[in-house]
Amino acid sequence: MEWNQLLNTRRLGNRQAKEEVGRSPFNSDHDKIIFSGAFRRLAKKTQVHPLVTNDHIHNRLTHSLEVACVGRSLGIKVGHALMDRKRLPKGFLPTDLGDIVQSACLAHDIGNPPFGHTGEEAIRNWFSHDGKNHLSGLKPEEKSDLLCFEGNAQGLRILTTAEYHPYEGGMRLTYSTLASFIKYPWTSLPTTKNERPRANKYGVFQSELNIFHEIATKVGLDQKGEDWYCRHPLVYLMEAADDFCYGILDLEDGLEMNILGWEEVFDILRPALEAVGVTDLIAELDKVPTNRKPSIIRGKIISAYIDAAAEAFIKHEEDIFQGMPGDLISLCPKHIEKSVQDAKNIAKNKIFSHPKKVELEIGAYYIISTLLDVMCTAADEWISNPKDMSFKSKRVVDLIGAETFDPRIKNIEQLNTPKYLAMMRVIDFVSGMTDHYATYLAKQFNGMGESR
Repeated sequence: MEWNQLLNTRRLGNRQAKEEVGRSPFNSDHDKIIFSGAFRRLAKKTQVHPLVTNDHIHNRLTHSLEVACVGRSLGIKVGHALMDRKRLPKGFLPTDLGDIVQSACLAHDIGNPPFGHTGEEAIRNWFSHDGKNHLSGLKPEEKSDLLCFEGNAQGLRILTTAEYHPYEGGMRLTYSTLASFIKYPWTSLPTTKNERPRANKYGVFQSELNIFHEIATKVGLDQKGEDWYCRHPLVYLMEAADDFCYGILDLEDGLEMNILGWEEVFDILRPALEAVGVTDLIAELDKVPTNRKPSIIRGKIISAYIDAAAEAFIKHEEDIFQGMPGDLISLCPKHIEKSVQDAKNIAKNKIFSHPKKVELEIGAYYIISTLLDVMCTAADEWISNPKDMSFKSKRVVDLIGAETFDPRIKNIEQLNTPKYLAMMRVIDFVSGMTDHYATYLAKQFNGMGESR
């Protein structure tokens, strides 16, 4: 792989990027994502705590914006290091790397369904049990996409298929930004057999397989196997920015909701601080109330994380270009790696399992199940026997929009099963909902809703 090709400015569909004064093609990617409906709806989607009433708690939108800030700084820092080493291709600036990573970070959660990871699991669970009859007639790899639904793959579908120009390039982002978004550059079925670096984690649905190959080819990713490529190097920066942010900010949310105490949070983050000046910093922290303490150390912690990750990237650039299976944080100094890992562990053990969160997640299963049951039944009828559909199913298809289904459904020569493509449109509709709209619509479907 070569940086000159990895930083491809052409857009999906091999479209030439528009030349604009003071605005690179990667800046344009950023703006396309920011102004999309899918990105805007993240404001009402779960980050960690579903349907939370405390406005200080992170949602998917605020999380994505914060990750993008860290990713931009990390990308620029790496860009300068590459330029110093004469590794940055002619015509590119360090800020171009910052813009690419920032755009990928903005979009990194854009495919998450309502209720976050619980929503993902609820979709998988429904197709594995109540909805398994809707998998009949599908190819094994198509069944796998639904049984192992993955928000990362749904994100690629939104960027390339569903938003702005449906089935005609989606947002039409640059190849570089799209490749830097694909965290797991392989398909679903091999992951269920432990034939890929991460079990049950993947980044590409069968419906976007041809698009995936186009992206990988245009940026020159090395192929590792069937429908499997090396990661784009900038993926490691996007992933690190995400880990840094949710490691720190999940702890802040835990403090805000009185799930965690300040001392246990500070014990985790303190190792990342410079030893010089810590005494003065602690004295300053002692003078302020708990709700102000995180903001005093946040910038210092993030700066330390960014410096460590950028240095690790440059030091291990050759390994990264060989498609190393691990992440960038594991290559950082041990005190940085431990700080991030300890933050993840306490979030998993004390925040994710808190009763306030669990009771809402249980309800999320019923909401997702209701929506999928009604909509997949309608889509199945529409595909198999459109002239003899029930009135209810007709109304459901009207709600989804018959014109919004993949036009390839009518092409008998296309590679995917028509029913699979119809199910994917239902997935688009359900996973695109906010927590609040999903809750509202499930009540409507159950005859218990209120008029809007």
